[in-house]
Amino acid sequence: MSGVDLRSDTVTRPSREMRAAIAAAEVGDDVLGDDPTVLRLQERAAALLGTEAALYVPSGSMANQVAIRSVCEPGDEVICDETTHSYNYETGGPAALSGVSMRLISTPRGIFDAADVEARLRPPSSHFANSRMVIVENTNNRGGGSIWPLENVQRVAAVAQRHALHVHMDGARLMNACVATGRKPTDYTRSVDSVSMCFSKGLGAPVGSIIAGRAPFIARCHRFRKMFGGAMRQAGILAAAAIYALDHNIERLAEDHRHARRLAEAIAAMPGIRLDPDTVETNIVLFELEPRLCPAAEFQARMERRGVRMFATGPNKVRAVTHLDVSAAQIDEAIRVFREVTAA
Repeated sequence: MSGVDLRSDTVTRPSREMRAAIAAAEVGDDVLGDDPTVLRLQERAAALLGTEAALYVPSGSMANQVAIRSVCEPGDEVICDETTHSYNYETGGPAALSGVSMRLISTPRGIFDAADVEARLRPPSSHFANSRMVIVENTNNRGGGSIWPLENVQRVAAVAQRHALHVHMDGARLMNACVATGRKPTDYTRSVDSVSMCFSKGLGAPVGSIIAGRAPFIARCHRFRKMFGGAMRQAGILAAAAIYALDHNIERLAEDHRHARRLAEAIAAMPGIRLDPDTVETNIVLFELEPRLCPAAEFQARMERRGVRMFATGPNKVRAVTHLDVSAAQIDEAIRVFREVTAA
């Protein structure tokens, strides 16, 4: 479908240059550990994220679920915000795959602090679940691409360490946080025990995520990747796209952020839309519709009929996401359609 696709940064398509890298990839058998391009990607990702080792997996959901299963046993509990991706969008994976429950924190934009973790720790007793892991999602999707302040990450990690909790960072959009703040990935990851990062969102690769952490943890992740059906054979053709993304598509994320902010500032002034542009820190624009306008699903349908695609995320909430397949001219077109629909 032509038009402006703001549904997600997952709709990005590999460029001609990325396709050339895929075609030229040297491959082996990754399950047997000898695909050279996968090995190169894993080494590159571990160095980027400041960890001992890394593992390439098919998706961000698998990265998070493998991390949970590699740390937790059935009956354990994971502490996270109620907005967290692994709680909302991974089909009940923690319960189904690992037998763990989620102990939820409620914050405005998915960013909590050490006191929130301490308040949800279970006492050591045979009556209670065992608090075992904390998940930090940076940037936070349902929080509108919100960036975790580094100080929050450090404080959460400190309290987790005191209570022997594993801290996993769901960094699907970690590079967005780094580009927006000017920080290095290691500024965020040096405080956590493991991190996942997605190549198929703003970085523009067609498939894949990485899990990174200490070598014994990654060795255990290998086992559960296999168990969950995520082991791949000549995966170098996919890893080559991820390497290309790391080489060429990180710094350009700033363009997506500028587009998102411009869209947010324009639509915030339109009748019937509630949005504070200052909450748009990266490439995700979340806004609310006043009742006098129309329900979110109807608004989504009206926009789509005019060629602009987005997602209704609630009865009165809509999400728009900028990415490398959306140009400045297309942002102008989206703003024009917003004006038409809100005026109507």
